[in-house]
Amino acid sequence: MNPENQFYRVYSDALRERFGEKVYKLPVNLPLTCPNRDGTKGRGGCIFCGEDGAGHETRVPGASVRKQLTETMVYIRKRYGAKKFIAYFQNYTNTYVSMDFFKEMVEATVMEDVVAISLSTRPDCVSEEQLTYLDEFQCRTGMVVYIEMGLQSANDETLIAIHRGHTVADFIDAAERIKAKGFILCTHMILDLPWDRDADILAGAVLMNRLGVDEVKLHSLYVVKGTELERMVDAGEVTLLDMETYIERVILFLRALDTEIVIQRIIGRAPKENVRSCNWNTSWWKIKDEIIKRMAERNVCQGDRKGIES
Repeated sequence: MNPENQFYRVYSDALRERFGEKVYKLPVNLPLTCPNRDGTKGRGGCIFCGEDGAGHETRVPGASVRKQLTETMVYIRKRYGAKKFIAYFQNYTNTYVSMDFFKEMVEATVMEDVVAISLSTRPDCVSEEQLTYLDEFQCRTGMVVYIEMGLQSANDETLIAIHRGHTVADFIDAAERIKAKGFILCTHMILDLPWDRDADILAGAVLMNRLGVDEVKLHSLYVVKGTELERMVDAGEVTLLDMETYIERVILFLRALDTEIVIQRIIGRAPKENVRSCNWNTSWWKIKDEIIKRMAERNVCQGDRKGIES
């Protein structure tokens, strides 16, 4: 077992518990968009979202779903000896498509050794028709369905400031419907948004607990080239928070979080060529190590302040 598990519930170990061995994600990027970019909700997307919509890991961009999965699978098998995989639709809003296209892309993941599918989306883009189909798909194929949904902040005023185009109430509605179908729900949170306060970080953890969220992805706010956030930083409209604040907020969040919730990621990363600044020009693993070091020194862990968050 990973020694990090004494401080928080580690994703890789959770996958081993569920599937019996190490499982690898196969990123899939499709030519999609988002209602916050195409004019339905807004233009340009969230202030931190770049032109690739966070999709930057696929080895064969532009190829069909099956070709992307097949070629990446061959690479990961050879490099890591992997045997089981998750088809991970990661860029933009993967449920913001026609129902026919949605079914086509999901059905294309039915391949030998692909044990699960993970769909990235927004709270305002999850229809009952899609959830009903995914329920049937999961029962028919035996593949596990993960849904990754961005919230970023539990403060509606912050969501307005970052141009999310949805509310916390929208997230709650979608989360409750996803959980009602029995799917695994992962929530994305940015813990150093300049508009948030520590109380908002705690509110986010409490919300995850209340909704029975299964997993969370945590990351810092990084500045992607060509984004509204880059313009705002250059204009002095936004001052980014420091690494110390991020580390302390992660610990604050984890201590209030239910111990059953898996930490898929404790800090994100992005290609250097795409960003102006990311993780304070520090390796992600060094920041992770510092978080663990401080938790060990303080003898604290995930969930040890659940219910006494104030």
